[in-house]
Amino acid sequence: MKIALLAFLSLFGLLLALWLLVRAVKHKSLYPFISLRHNFGKRRDTFRKTLELLSDRKAKVLVETGTARHGLKGAKSNGASTVVFAKWAKLNAATLYSVDISEKSINAAKAEINHQGLNDYVEWHQQDSLEFLAEFKQPVDFLYLDSYDYHKEDTAIQVVSQQHHLAEFKAIEPQLHRRTFVLIDDCGLPNGGKGKLAIEYMLARGWRVLVEDYQVILTRSDRS
Repeated sequence: MKIALLAFLSLFGLLLALWLLVRAVKHKSLYPFISLRHNFGKRRDTFRKTLELLSDRKAKVLVETGTARHGLKGAKSNGASTVVFAKWAKLNAATLYSVDISEKSINAAKAEINHQGLNDYVEWHQQDSLEFLAEFKQPVDFLYLDSYDYHKEDTAIQVVSQQHHLAEFKAIEPQLHRRTFVLIDDCGLPNGGKGKLAIEYMLARGWRVLVEDYQVILTRSDRS
């Protein structure tokens, strides 16, 4: 009787694990890094690859433009990048530098980061991202570009957003090294999304696309 019970419990445990795995895939979660209930949608796969690269390259300095103000509640809508990268920073003794021109966005993000117990791993900068990046003097291991909003239909806004992200990359370019990699959000949108001009510029300067999806990951083509 005991042997049969143990066999049943083992089978149940295996089936439960398989169910959780299938559910994680179906709902695009970052489980087990982030709770299964948070759906990262179209950003899940590129975030997974980003976390893998951060670990492989032992990143210490992470920079993001555009703070994710909705925390994990915005996982599917905007990616919840600040929480994701701050949690990785905590687990790997790194620092996330997050810049946003909006005081409201910064304060909302701070509240979520405080709730998650990640305060010690984020440095906040409320200022224009171009000014911040131009003044930043540390070597950057990972750069995430997601600041100036893009519009699916307004071509004038599209151009301004693309130009802004290109300018961001140029501003921080002197601090990027051979093992730096870059993630650009909202590229899978009409007319090339936020990253169109930045990606063209990078490809002409020895970078290559590692992953091309809704987000794009780029790395040095000549890195050792």
